[in-house]
Amino acid sequence: MKRVIVDCDPGVDDTLALIYLAAAHHEGAAELEAVTTTAGNVDAVQCAINAAWVLAQCGLRTVPLAAGMPGPLSVPLTTTPETHGPTGLGYVTAPARNVETDWDLLWCDAIDRGTDDLHLIVTGPLTNLAAFRTMHPDHFARLRHITVMGGALEYPGNTTETAEWNFWVDPHAARDVLAHTPVPVTLCSLGVTEQMVINPDVLREIVSALGPTPIAAHLGEIMRFYFEFHESEGEGYLAQVHDLLTAQVALGAVLIDAPLTHLLILTDPDEQRGTSIAQGLAAGPPNARVVTSADIRAAHADFLRACGVHARFFGGSAELDAARNARAED
Repeated sequence: MKRVIVDCDPGVDDTLALIYLAAAHHEGAAELEAVTTTAGNVDAVQCAINAAWVLAQCGLRTVPLAAGMPGPLSVPLTTTPETHGPTGLGYVTAPARNVETDWDLLWCDAIDRGTDDLHLIVTGPLTNLAAFRTMHPDHFARLRHITVMGGALEYPGNTTETAEWNFWVDPHAARDVLAHTPVPVTLCSLGVTEQMVINPDVLREIVSALGPTPIAAHLGEIMRFYFEFHESEGEGYLAQVHDLLTAQVALGAVLIDAPLTHLLILTDPDEQRGTSIAQGLAAGPPNARVVTSADIRAAHADFLRACGVHARFFGGSAELDAARNARAED
């Protein structure tokens, strides 16, 4: 079973990723070791409030959770209220709560339990991971599986002509992580993640599959804001759900092509900020496996299956009870 740390900035598509990973936890396919948040779509504390609420709506109230770094390494924080709503969950507001901030200790604890089966999934800016490298270099060096949503490679950016949002928000963090990563990062960039699209018809299928899961009652208002944003950008009344696909790639749920390359991230303050350039292996050792294609049809089917796991969890299922009991015995 894969153990998972999720570093996210919920965010509408992060919410779908958390729903998916919570289902994997329920069925025993993965164990959520910790959820941490980075400043991105909203500030890190609000992201943690959002993540805690989403997990609770999915039946997970005891997963260790903490807010991470309050802002990028070297540039001011920019958030996206126009994209994800004023608090990050579209037209929904999670209830206020106190959140922990010792995020790095959660990572250290998980790493100390072993890293062969530990998967770090980052769906927001790479601020926390870059900071962790300087705070705990020995622990950072022990990471073996890192999957990141970020970058636009030979593909138009969604923030500038050449830059993707997560890398643009904290380009110095993206540069530092790629320059020092102990293993090639599996990178889900815009060229593949923008293919993972949900429209109102698909959303109805998702809500139906979730059944009695509490998050189902809120998902329409969470997604409606995201649909409206994409429509305002000329994309149509739909939503590109980058982070959901990234979580599925990390768990090996979909077939992908992901050639190795050496990536460089630009940090110049002009329009090149956050631009990711695949330089090829001649430029240096491989620091990324860039996902160039993924089975999107299978990804949609896999997410609907995961939603059914939630429905069985909240409706009562002997199979899921057995999975929980087996995890407890481990």
